[in-house]
Amino acid sequence: MCGRNSLFVDRGDLEARFDAEIVADGGYTPRYNVPPGAGLEVVTNEATDEIDRYHWGVIPFWVDEPETGIINARSESADEKRVFQRAWESRPCLVLSSGFYEWRAPDGGPKQPYRIHRPDDPAFAMAGLWELWERTGTEANEGEDGEDDPTEDSERESIPCVTILTTEPNDLVEPIHDRMPVVLPRDAESEWLTAGPDARKELCQPYPDDDLAAYEISTRVNNSANDDHEVIEPLDHEQSGLGEFGAG
Repeated sequence: MCGRNSLFVDRGDLEARFDAEIVADGGYTPRYNVPPGAGLEVVTNEATDEIDRYHWGVIPFWVDEPETGIINARSESADEKRVFQRAWESRPCLVLSSGFYEWRAPDGGPKQPYRIHRPDDPAFAMAGLWELWERTGTEANEGEDGEDDPTEDSERESIPCVTILTTEPNDLVEPIHDRMPVVLPRDAESEWLTAGPDARKELCQPYPDDDLAAYEISTRVNNSANDDHEVIEPLDHEQSGLGEFGAG
């Protein structure tokens, strides 16, 4: 599961990190608390030198109206799901992140949020699939005799959208949550975009390296309106969670 993301590296550093230019409408704004249905910065297999912004949540192609969509897809079975089959075959992407958030409910108590990030890399990539939801509307033209002309003007609404692939948790995340996003090692990012479905399946593993870290943060992250640096501040108490969950 990945229900919140962040991306707040400086624009120049972000473009240098992924060797790509930001082309998203409206430019780039650092975000500390990105909820489902908002925009996620992505690099797709069709434009590896561009960073665009896609709606977070794959909208099923059969629905008539836009919706939040499906924000996560299980990597083990995404290729079997009708909504993801086309994307799995030919539409991989990188979902860019400065850290994601997970919630833990110790002993059935209130859920405690954690920030999970890479201290040595201010921006990294999670494995995603992208889609294009489309709706076509028609509007009849009025002919000279006042009757509707059979020729129609089509108005097409298109929403590029993305889901984040998940897998089993690694040793760091397992005490916090039973799923984690597929975080790609840096040397696997290009392969994710260029490989075929079978090779990409092999990349959907729990993050193998020991350079992830986790720490408790305040419940300010629960409200997506809180979108500032305070969201990522460690919780101010002695048991921060780093001792139990931090990477060595």
